Amino acid sequence: MFSWLKREKTNQEVVENVIGELKKIYKSKLLPLEEHYQFHDFHSPKLEDPDFDAKPMILLVGQYSTGKTTFIRYLLERDFPGIRIGPEPTTDRFIAVMYDEKEGVIPGNALVVDPKRQFRPLSKYGNAFLNRFQCSTLNSPVLQAISIVDTPGILSGEKQRIDRGYDFTGVLEWFAERVDRIILLFDAHKLDISDEFRRSIEALKGHDDKIRIILNKADMIDHQQLMRVYGALMWSLGKVLQTPEVARVYIGSFWDQPLRYDMNRRLFEDEEQDLFRDLQSLPRNAALRKLNDLIKRARLAKVHAYIISELRKEMPSVFGKDSKKKELIKNLGQIYDKIQREHQISPGDFPDIKKMQEHLQHHDFTKFHSLRTNLLDVVDQMLAKDIARLMEMIPQEEQSVMSEAVVKGGAFEGVVDDTISPFGYKKGEGIDAGYGELDWICNRDRARTDPIFESLNPIEGKISGAAAKSELIKSKLPNSVLSKIWKLSDVDADGFLDAEEFALAMHLINVKLDGNELPNILPDHLIPPSKRC
Repeated sequence: MFSWLKREKTNQEVVENVIGELKKIYKSKLLPLEEHYQFHDFHSPKLEDPDFDAKPMILLVGQYSTGKTTFIRYLLERDFPGIRIGPEPTTDRFIAVMYDEKEGVIPGNALVVDPKRQFRPLSKYGNAFLNRFQCSTLNSPVLQAISIVDTPGILSGEKQRIDRGYDFTGVLEWFAERVDRIILLFDAHKLDISDEFRRSIEALKGHDDKIRIILNKADMIDHQQLMRVYGALMWSLGKVLQTPEVARVYIGSFWDQPLRYDMNRRLFEDEEQDLFRDLQSLPRNAALRKLNDLIKRARLAKVHAYIISELRKEMPSVFGKDSKKKELIKNLGQIYDKIQREHQISPGDFPDIKKMQEHLQHHDFTKFHSLRTNLLDVVDQMLAKDIARLMEMIPQEEQSVMSEAVVKGGAFEGVVDDTISPFGYKKGEGIDAGYGELDWICNRDRARTDPIFESLNPIEGKISGAAAKSELIKSKLPNSVLSKIWKLSDVDADGFLDAEEFALAMHLINVKLDGNELPNILPDHLIPPSKRC
């Protein structure tokens, strides 16, 4: 019965061992090559232990009011410290939402000096950025497996790019290199891609395998309009992404309010389950992703070493150094071609030529090192033997229900089984209504709910999840909310509802429709009288 627990624990131990080995391999075999050829000045800072140990991260990117912050709230089923939601650009900072037993906010300047977290390299972007960076911590089951990064809403216009005061796309690039998923959100009513959003998407190039796209707020339009909007989005993305592959777009409305157009509910359910399956796979695939990123880093470090050594070889020993430097920078493309031919390197492994030219302007080529083949041989051996050995150690993905729910909590529970659940305030109001009264508050509406219950053809006084679902979805509430209502109402957890539990479910629906929040645990005064101890 509990074999899956033993299997999951064993797999987690293996993953931890793989990541531990990865740290050692990086420090002993790849890091010496990076330091010798000043790789960290050109591309990416040195990797520290927190970079390897960090939980999988999801980065949300989108224009203002596309629902990025609401999407996080939808996953967590609760607010997080510092949350601000509104139609105007409410999120003006990068917010890392992470797990901690204590709820609070850690400012950016304190965050980048914490040796236990992976954000120390962000200090290079200065106070203008750090004043717009924070970590919101809270105790959430979802955050025990993943971390989520919310980003400022992107507006249109050149003025915003200048007024930010820090390198916005540079910060995005830093996160893109380290996160496991990049989610681009689009509003079904605002498909225009601003200049800064275009630059932001271009900054994510090279990480196409991490990108997922969401067409959010899709319940605000009918199915005919949705078809046209989807086509327009694909056309716009084709111009920006410039890839031959068709981008995967998930369609839905990721919030806990009633759906305006309920005709697309089934589509939204299937799309949501597909997306959450993808996100749920991140903890299981964390070691594989880190291996993949290290391989990409090693290939770039090798190419960088060839470029630096070639530039050093071309420099004169005495006179004309400055003019030769300018000539080499100008003709960097020719140097790329030469290295590509001599060492049979794919063009895709070379760094962006414009960025490389910008970095080279600030370096003294005479201080570059010539080629040391022994350092390159060590990295080749690492890729051929050590990485292959670690790949064999990584357990195969388990196709079990419990494996599917490694990340669980709230709307993130993924596919739900109909045998378990049919769905994948002020004082005195909402869930507090009826507190302290002798009569059970749900009895007030039994004259309405009991006939509905009887119309669902109960067997031995109970209705199944499928029968209950046919009635509960009439509220047009999203499945994530109805799933929570089902779990709260099925007090004895037998997978069925009796007349009292059905009355409770209808009461909780009204609580939600009135704009109140649902409890995580059913309050004592709402427990049906027959179920009380």
